[in-house]
Amino acid sequence: MELMQRRTAIIVAVALVLIGGPLLIGLLGGFERTAGGEIAVVRNGGFFDNNRIRQVLDPGSGRTWIGMYSTAHKYPAQQRFYTITSQGDGDRSGVDVVTVPSADGVNMGIEGTLYFTLNLDHASIKAFDDKYGTRKFRGADGGSRNAWDGDKGWSAFLDQVVRPVIDNDLRTQVNSFRCAELVSSCALVQNTSAPQPGKPQGGVQAQSNNGNIAKVQNAINTSLATDLEQTLGGKFVTGIHFNLVRVTLPEKVQDAVDRAQAAFAQVSEAQARVATAKAEAAANKARQDGYNKCPTCARIEELKALPQGITVYAPGNGNGPLLPQK
Repeated sequence: MELMQRRTAIIVAVALVLIGGPLLIGLLGGFERTAGGEIAVVRNGGFFDNNRIRQVLDPGSGRTWIGMYSTAHKYPAQQRFYTITSQGDGDRSGVDVVTVPSADGVNMGIEGTLYFTLNLDHASIKAFDDKYGTRKFRGADGGSRNAWDGDKGWSAFLDQVVRPVIDNDLRTQVNSFRCAELVSSCALVQNTSAPQPGKPQGGVQAQSNNGNIAKVQNAINTSLATDLEQTLGGKFVTGIHFNLVRVTLPEKVQDAVDRAQAAFAQVSEAQARVATAKAEAAANKARQDGYNKCPTCARIEELKALPQGITVYAPGNGNGPLLPQK
């Protein structure tokens, strides 16, 4: 009898552990809250529940009951930025630039930053989670993560979904300008006609490119909003603004530009020396003409040029001026 009671107690204890443990974990994990810079989409979970969206937790929510074994997909609620730069920054890993060809076939490196905010409307964020929160994206490190899986997951989503749209818009806009219209020094190495006096090599005038860069930036801001909405399948991002920071030339082209600039600097220096010599010769000639017309003036200038302290001066004396005796 005592043995039977002991066995019964053991079975009850095991049952309590097997049933009560998961139940306790589910109860303790059934509460969730969000920080000020994040919004959460809550999905049902558990052994006998579906995986549909249960609710949305707004930024800075208090501790809220979300149900046993439910999961919270947290997304950034503040303005975010995606930076394309050789320095490495923004909501992505690694460093790079977008390389696109200009209208005259020069590959140009584009660096800039896309600013945007996730649409926090509940219907929109639910649709976003249905489309992109239920799949994984491969990051720069080769790992696959959900878009809501921390900074690396968010970065992987941007790299795979948003980045191709940015690349396509940049390629379309930059391809409508010649290299020299975006980088003025590119005019120094253009392969066009023979050099002409007063112009850089190739006969292409260097020009200010600030206005053209502003045109590219404004065009991208207009097209990105439409293209992102079409690509993502909804208006999931708002406040879109692209800031074009830098346009660079390929290394070999930039080296050619540097050499051309150095050559033009040497030419300018030589021309300056020639101009100085011509000016000095003209001044000497004018001075001599004045002395020829005014011999007395020449004597006066000669006296001014004598060293201080001379007591006797005899013009025409082969021995020269007499200096004071020590």
